[in-house]
Amino acid sequence: MTDAIVDEVRKVRDAHAARHNYDLDAIFRDIKDQEKSSGRTFVSFAPRRLEPGSAMQPNAAAVSMARDSKSLEVGPAAGL
Repeated sequence: MTDAIVDEVRKVRDAHAARHNYDLDAIFRDIKDQEKSSGRTFVSFAPRRLEPGSAMQPNAAAVSMARDSKSLEVGPAAGL
């Protein structure tokens, strides 16, 4: 089954990439230039810093999804 909206987005994305010879750096620069010239405000957050030796903890959304989906289980319950 095809979705007309998805097909259109893919077509536009491919045309944009083709204009930049599929060069990711050129595509990125063009997107950033478009952001600057749009007059809109874009927010960027600094990356989180982890303490050495500490593991990342799942956020509430990840925990909620894990409860709703058996396929996301790990450990003895998942047969591991």
